[in-house]
Amino acid sequence: MITSKILRFFSTAVLVIGFSAAAHAQATRTWVSGVGDDANPCSRTAPCKTFAGAISKTAVGGEINVLDPGGFGAVTITKSITISSECSEAGVLVSGTNGIVVAVPNATDLVVLRGLDIEGLGTGLNGISITTGGSVSVEKCTINHFTQSGINFAPTVTGSKLHVTGGTIIRNNNAGNISFAGVLVRPTGGAGINVDINGVQFENNANGVFADGTGGGGVMNVNVRDSMVASSSNVGIVASTNGPAISVIVDHTTVVYSVNTGIASNGANTTVRIGSSTVSGNVTGVAALGGSTMQSFKNNQIASNLTDGTPIPAVPGGPLN
Repeated sequence: MITSKILRFFSTAVLVIGFSAAAHAQATRTWVSGVGDDANPCSRTAPCKTFAGAISKTAVGGEINVLDPGGFGAVTITKSITISSECSEAGVLVSGTNGIVVAVPNATDLVVLRGLDIEGLGTGLNGISITTGGSVSVEKCTINHFTQSGINFAPTVTGSKLHVTGGTIIRNNNAGNISFAGVLVRPTGGAGINVDINGVQFENNANGVFADGTGGGGVMNVNVRDSMVASSSNVGIVASTNGPAISVIVDHTTVVYSVNTGIASNGANTTVRIGSSTVSGNVTGVAALGGSTMQSFKNNQIASNLTDGTPIPAVPGGPLN
């Protein structure tokens, strides 16, 4: 009889522990709402209020979805996750800090940021700051009015990747400091860093895209395709290194109205190749400096700049016109 009671007690205890663990299990899909509460489980019917509140309740590889318009606050991401807003305005409004920090440990960690409106109010630091690595995709986002860069890609992990696509707009980010950019690629470690920028609008940034090899990182490859870079206060697209090699391809892209130069390269280990692109209305069209290599597929329109700049030799084996 005593043994039977003991067994029933332990069975009940195990069930209680099991229910408690289930109640605190992380979900593969969570939800936020402008009228949510971070004390909620972040379910569809009981959403959270902020991304920071939802991320702790979302499993690795899971997804946070936006139910309705709202401001969902800054967040630091330390695991594979997707934050997605397809139909509602999802604001990340910050002052004096970064909007979204990605600090995942591995190059294989996948982070997707989709449909977010990231606003720095003229005092925020970076819209998105990637400080370790991973494979980070930024899709259909607007990043505006930060004092440093729209996206600061400063990986330390070898093989890290950044993809910026899908009609993303990056504008009004530090037009007064030439160290920053709409997208700043400045690895501080690792090697084999790949950046793909496709279908992005850059407006009124210090530099549109800046591939900077002075941070002590490894080799980097940057591809800018089907994009518009307008009204940069320094250079539209610039690659510069005093160490590891940088390779940049500019394809089907328009670079206009830069206060300094449309497309520039600097440093002996820097190579920029330009194809099917328009460079116009800049003070200087193109400039290859410091022993760098700049090549053309000879199908570009480089004209109507105050100075059209350095003549660009053809890419070996490329088309003649």
